[in-house]
Amino acid sequence: MRFLFLESFYGGSHQEFADGLVAHSRHHIDLVTLPARFWKWRMRGAALYFLKKVPRLQDYDGLITTDLIGLSDFKALAGNVCPPTLAYFHENQLTYPLAPGEQMDYQFGFTDITTALAADVIRFNSRTHLTAFFDGLPGFLRMMPEFRPTWVVDTIRSKSDVLYPGCRLPKLDVTQPDDHTATPPLIIWNHRWEFDKCPEDFFAALDGLLVKGGDFRLALLGENCQTVPKVFIRARERYKDKILHYGYVASRAAYLDWLKQGAIVVSTAQQENFGISVVEAVRSGCFPLLPASLAYPEVIPEQFHPHVLYHDLDDLVIRLHRLVNHYADYQAIRFNLAKAMERYAWNNVIERYDSLLESLVHVS
Repeated sequence: MRFLFLESFYGGSHQEFADGLVAHSRHHIDLVTLPARFWKWRMRGAALYFLKKVPRLQDYDGLITTDLIGLSDFKALAGNVCPPTLAYFHENQLTYPLAPGEQMDYQFGFTDITTALAADVIRFNSRTHLTAFFDGLPGFLRMMPEFRPTWVVDTIRSKSDVLYPGCRLPKLDVTQPDDHTATPPLIIWNHRWEFDKCPEDFFAALDGLLVKGGDFRLALLGENCQTVPKVFIRARERYKDKILHYGYVASRAAYLDWLKQGAIVVSTAQQENFGISVVEAVRSGCFPLLPASLAYPEVIPEQFHPHVLYHDLDDLVIRLHRLVNHYADYQAIRFNLAKAMERYAWNNVIERYDSLLESLVHVS
């Protein structure tokens, strides 16, 4: 079958998902993209751009989009030639945290709602995300002063489910991982350099580790779409003797090499609906320290929760200190965690996507 994939924010997890689906599906998927910047304008205007740039819609069995597009605008203007549509929600604007000093623009939440209504099938990237969306939707609608369309909750829910994104994972080294005891452990940050990943808390934890006498090295990876946040500029000076790398690594091979060198990956996020970057790091051998919230308890198998999930900043500092001083004691857990991430490899999830796409074509 032939499908058209419109990705209006081609970067980060959106890019990883799109590229992985195209590469692994048994179906033919044409991918049309826009760069990963100005996300608000993408939600407002990408549909109008795509209308004049996409191939003939009638040549496709189905359409795939993600959440940063006004799908209802696209389908309304495309007319009856638009094929059945799958909308994949990486995030949503009803529950996404606001940047400091920012006020909610309600229109983006309504764009999510109309996109969901216009889609024939909806998939969220985790149960955590789906639950948050439907927990937040009634309250969002109640902000309307009157004539609230409460019917949309059940309508959207009826065509929604969860499908984890596939991940491009390195081959697992079946030998025992290096114990990283020859030099101080390398701590990895491989998340976006943005407010919702709470880098201030990450560097505060490193400060606390230094106070306790813990030694480490540091690799600051991850994408930065606009200007470099001040907290990273300050960190570059404060940790200059410990930083081995600072900035985005464009080469996939070089990025994975840094993850393989890493000993510990830390997340201090306040928003994470799945966490491809964490899955990649854990698969590469990094021991994770993650909030006991968001999607992490869902993504990390339950038997590892006592070892990797922390509850507050003080708990994170304590766990970091224990890790950097007794890293060899965690090797078996680290290796078993890396093996457990195999469940998210594209080869293990693609059949569910292909079956979903085939069923999409037959949606009445």
